[in-house]
Amino acid sequence: MLSADGSARVPFGSFTFDSERRQLLRGDVPVRLSPKAYKLLETLLGQRPKALSKSELCEMLWPETFVVEANLTNLVRELREALDDDARKPRFVRTVHGFGYAFAAEASRPAEPPRPDDGVVVYRLVIGPTEIDLRPGENVFGRDRHAHVWISDESVSRRHARIVIADDRSMLEDLGSKNGTFHRGVRVTGPVALENGDVLAIGSVAMTFRRIATGASTVTTSGTDGTY
Repeated sequence: MLSADGSARVPFGSFTFDSERRQLLRGDVPVRLSPKAYKLLETLLGQRPKALSKSELCEMLWPETFVVEANLTNLVRELREALDDDARKPRFVRTVHGFGYAFAAEASRPAEPPRPDDGVVVYRLVIGPTEIDLRPGENVFGRDRHAHVWISDESVSRRHARIVIADDRSMLEDLGSKNGTFHRGVRVTGPVALENGDVLAIGSVAMTFRRIATGASTVTTSGTDGTY
């Protein structure tokens, strides 16, 4: 059991943990994990936000078996690699020095399936008079000309932040930018779920996130080429 309401699917960041299928998914793509690494993730998620000691984790992962601490260290490293997590700036697996580990990100409830009358759902950013369509999957913001949302402003890093859209969820993450990413005026330090009308700032560039349900396909208008 991973949550108080018995949910089998637990979304966090751009990932979803599915206990019924025994899979970790990035969007709709399965992420490869060894059975022990899967069990470690399941354990940390199930106990979130509680920090678990190394001895507790070893007992849960290797019951009635003596193992050296390096086994757990290697397992944490495998899990972090699968999650693209950085031990120095963890988004998901936090080291509690001298004690153990904890799940660091806020895991949200699975999104409710869209109602039949919802039609097509379109995701957009409104930056001044410009509207930019967001696509399913990863949408990177930055001064890099290859970024999906290209922002030519000096306060914006080359790869500044991203919005990941998957399974009817939209998650905002900072990518280690110099001037920060802000959600409703608060600096983003981990994955944040977005709602329609949320005000964001990438560096000093303000914008509004829109989630629009429409009964027909949306035609892209002028100024929606992903540049600003």
